[in-house]
Amino acid sequence: MSNATTVTTTRFELKQLFHLMIPILVTQFAQAGFGLIDTIMAGHLSPQDLASIAVGVGLWIPIMLLFSGIMIATTPLVAEANGARTPEQIPSIVRQSLWVALILGIIAMLILQTMPLLLPILGVPENLLPKASLFLHAIGFGMPAVTMYAALRGYSEALGYPRPVTAISLIALVALIPLNFLFMYGIGPIPHLGSAGCGFATAILQWLMFISLASYVFKAKRYQKTQPFALWEKLNSYWIKRILKLGLPIGLAIFFEVSIFSTAAIILSPLGEITVAAHQIAISVTSQLFMIPMSLAIALTIRVGTYYGEKNWDAMRKVQVLGLATGTVFALITMLLMWLLRAEIVAAYTSDYEVTQIAVYLILFAIAYQLMDAWQVSAAGCLRGMQDTKGPMWITMFAYWVIAFPVGIYLARFTEMGAAGVWVGLIVGLSIACVLLLTRLHMNNKRLSFNN
Repeated sequence: MSNATTVTTTRFELKQLFHLMIPILVTQFAQAGFGLIDTIMAGHLSPQDLASIAVGVGLWIPIMLLFSGIMIATTPLVAEANGARTPEQIPSIVRQSLWVALILGIIAMLILQTMPLLLPILGVPENLLPKASLFLHAIGFGMPAVTMYAALRGYSEALGYPRPVTAISLIALVALIPLNFLFMYGIGPIPHLGSAGCGFATAILQWLMFISLASYVFKAKRYQKTQPFALWEKLNSYWIKRILKLGLPIGLAIFFEVSIFSTAAIILSPLGEITVAAHQIAISVTSQLFMIPMSLAIALTIRVGTYYGEKNWDAMRKVQVLGLATGTVFALITMLLMWLLRAEIVAAYTSDYEVTQIAVYLILFAIAYQLMDAWQVSAAGCLRGMQDTKGPMWITMFAYWVIAFPVGIYLARFTEMGAAGVWVGLIVGLSIACVLLLTRLHMNNKRLSFNN
């Protein structure tokens, strides 16, 4: 029998999900907004600047999400300790997460310093190399701050306090615009760097965000019972292993999914900067909208993780069903808005006629996968809450890299589909990931019911 059989109501669970999801959504939009602001500001310089940013971001985003994704392990571990009524474990979990985050952030920084060497091998046009390379060098210095911020964010959100993270993200979003101007256009001793200036601005901002959140966690009353900064703690092999065992598959799963979207710009680069610029606009739009199901998935990880700690399987399953239903409603609304406003959305990015025509066409493909995307990310969020991360990692690798990537390359480069071929590959990959992740979630629930 389960240790807890507390009955929960639909109204209560929806309230809890939205209480977590709405601030997380604002945070996700703000953080995705960094890339959006970079893209729009670069787009107003020239198609070449926009294409350079597309290539740079295409390599930075997967690395950043791989390493910060590993730190998502903090969320289910803190949620489980909270649900199991063992809050005394939480400060140690967070301290060890910060150690892991610092080490991973330094590794990520070093990887990004060497990334420009890959650009010629990947067939990136020579005229895009200088700005894309400088962007990668600059943005790399922010990586330790990115990973440590992700660890503290997971801790705060798992305790049910997503709002401080939201406030910092919104302030940072506003601060990015003047910082970008400073480095893109150059003032005083700062040279005119064009689109590469976005890399310097973002790296500085990441450090300011981490310092702000760490200061708030240290001072605010709500964190004092589980204060991670109360004392110094050496590396602890037990927690390091648990964090990495849980986090590495999460990071890799996110990497496999996001990198397939990001590397599409590189696959398309031989087709010319007009095609790459149009593709980047369509990807930027879908990245913003993906924050809705992604935020729901983080909220699901916290709620499912809490009930998993309590061993309250009935309530856990109820949360899962409500989460998937909520995701479906959001996806249908998103599809309708994208269909009705596609021309207006693209106009916010560019006034170039050729780029606009291709981008509006590509958004139709993005509409086609919204439901599958919502279901697969919600299922993955539930599985994380149940601390099942290895299976989803293999599923995403298979769906995106074994299926979607070769299909996309073949259709884009060896048929007349062009950019649309990459998007057809993405739709196929997302559909396969969706079916397999939902099947795994169903099997996990059956196993827990059978064992208890």
